[in-house]
Amino acid sequence: MHKKTKAAKTRRNTWRYTGAFCAPLFVFLAAVCVSGCVSLAEKTGQALDGSAFAEKRLAVYRMAAQADGGAGMEIRETANKAGERFISVSLADFPVMRLRGPAPDAAGVFYLTSIEYLGGSVAGWNQFTLDVSGGGTLVMDGNAAALTLDQGLEAVQISAGKIRRYDTLITGADALANLRNRRERILALTAWMHEREDAPAALDRDAFEKYWKPVIFPELTAKKSRPANWEQDGDRRVKAEDIRWNTGYTARLFDEQLGMVRNSGTLLRDWEEALEWIYLEHQWERVTARLAGTIHAQRAKK
Repeated sequence: MHKKTKAAKTRRNTWRYTGAFCAPLFVFLAAVCVSGCVSLAEKTGQALDGSAFAEKRLAVYRMAAQADGGAGMEIRETANKAGERFISVSLADFPVMRLRGPAPDAAGVFYLTSIEYLGGSVAGWNQFTLDVSGGGTLVMDGNAAALTLDQGLEAVQISAGKIRRYDTLITGADALANLRNRRERILALTAWMHEREDAPAALDRDAFEKYWKPVIFPELTAKKSRPANWEQDGDRRVKAEDIRWNTGYTARLFDEQLGMVRNSGTLLRDWEEALEWIYLEHQWERVTARLAGTIHAQRAKK
């Protein structure tokens, strides 16, 4: 069984001591990611990016959880100080993101233009705007709303964002480059996950972590949870991020590019700092499926 070095323990506990005024924020954001509370995640994101003070809520429409297991959904109409109206769509089972676009025109034509994402961990948070392409109709009659997305939903590119890593705030071009690179790695990882024929497809957030962590990081999991072939004669080790990675297992598991990401410890940093993001990308087809057809929601009382 792998034993953590003193340095490894120090690295994983750094958040307790570094940037004392930031630590409560890190813990709070981590709680947001696993709470399943859409409104809490939204309020946190709005407080960070300033939109809580820039837009006024006009109406909220909610679709309750469905008998077949479908989670709830919220459609929110807001207006900024210039009087421009916007629509955001939130899914209760993906509280780290909200879809956003300008309000529909007089004929009900509606376009989604971005995903606003905020996901945290004990190390900090990732916050970004992901441009998307999608559209259809949205009709709001005061008491109810009907949303139909008949043009699908396609993710394009991250256009803005910020990163908090312990006591460091990364913004501007540096944040954009970091976020885009991380997204490329996450997309490669989730594509590999989907290619594994023995892997379950429909997993909730906790089951996702429980299943994949021992597969990808057996060095960090209990011996009984590790894959049977994780260690073989002739395997070599390389140290990175205070972990001695089994490069033989890496070569059996991944292609060369993803293997380099694992052996360098970068994949571990992605997992620790952006697990909610990895889960969202892995479940992207589920997100688009939830938005298929016509969605009916009732106006919520203020």
